[in-house]
Amino acid sequence: MGPLSGVKIVELAGIGPGPMCAMLLADLGATVLRVERKVPSGLGIARPLKYNLLLRGRKQIAVDLKSKAGVDFVLSLVEEADGLIEGFRPGVTERLGLGPDDCLARNPRLVYGRMTGWGQTGPLAQAAAHDLNYIAITGALAAIGRKDQPPTPPLTLAGDLGGGALYLALGMLAAIIEARSSGKGQTVDAAISDGTAHLMTNFHGMRAAGLMSLERGTNYSDSGAPFYDVYECADGRFVSVAPIEEKFFELLVEKIGLSVAELPPQNDRDRWPEIRERFAARFKEKTAADWCDLLEGTDACFAPVLTMDEAPDHPHMKARGVYVEIDGVVQPAPAPRFSRTVPENPFAAKAADDTPIAEALFGWNVAGDESDWTAKGAIG
Repeated sequence: MGPLSGVKIVELAGIGPGPMCAMLLADLGATVLRVERKVPSGLGIARPLKYNLLLRGRKQIAVDLKSKAGVDFVLSLVEEADGLIEGFRPGVTERLGLGPDDCLARNPRLVYGRMTGWGQTGPLAQAAAHDLNYIAITGALAAIGRKDQPPTPPLTLAGDLGGGALYLALGMLAAIIEARSSGKGQTVDAAISDGTAHLMTNFHGMRAAGLMSLERGTNYSDSGAPFYDVYECADGRFVSVAPIEEKFFELLVEKIGLSVAELPPQNDRDRWPEIRERFAARFKEKTAADWCDLLEGTDACFAPVLTMDEAPDHPHMKARGVYVEIDGVVQPAPAPRFSRTVPENPFAAKAADDTPIAEALFGWNVAGDESDWTAKGAIG
């Protein structure tokens, strides 16, 4: 099931964007086998596996990567795989004997996906860092925040997950498509800093055109514009409005009981504070529920600001089945949607120790040699 049914991926266990990329591919139907070290690294935030949602939808197997037998086992998987995902520092898999040259020698059509923060080359390639550092160096962090306030660290959406996992998934799928016609694999070097910089492309254009200031909180989409912001309501809840287009702005103004004729021109930046003051006072007069009744579903570009716990119960999200419950945990369903090759719902992650080896290796030809690999101490 799913558009990637038949695609096989080997995932060398890591944290963050690597597992997110593997989850994306598994969500869409790829068979992904996560290779865990026999002694886990202990990295990441500890929690029961069913709550580590980035590990859903694929089986895990414990492998001794410090032994020749373990490395040979992974290379046997590589022989029948379309792709491999690894997220170690540059040079680590080479030292293990599982680098691109080692793997492509066993499978010339393999797509070898590498996920790092800084990339495989450059002065920072070997330096430890995290999402916040990667988005800081790209200019993205400096642009996020309100006027006269420090840069605001966002969730890891822009860096690890957006600039990292999504770009690795896209790069690997592009290379897999190319390999099916050329018969030749290649390495995909996906750096979070590269991907985040690429996500900033539109804003570089805006800046070059003189339409974007480097001062936070003064632009159209960074809380500078009063018509692209959140407002507190009478009950302390918040609502969002984003009517950038003139006709939508005029509709919002009309529906909240103000007059366009009595407001400053929408795009007069010098007078944005006046519009903001009028909007803020008006939204404080009703509860968020009142504003939802009045504005939701109209062209006023409106939505309530919901928490993660509230989002699954919103009527629109429920109608589209945006969230599913797996092993008692509510979580986002696979996205995007497909009309014909509809992916199945993922299954919850299960530790390698709790997964029979035959079950973990189901669908892999190497499964026929399971007892040999176990006897050699490679797996199990």
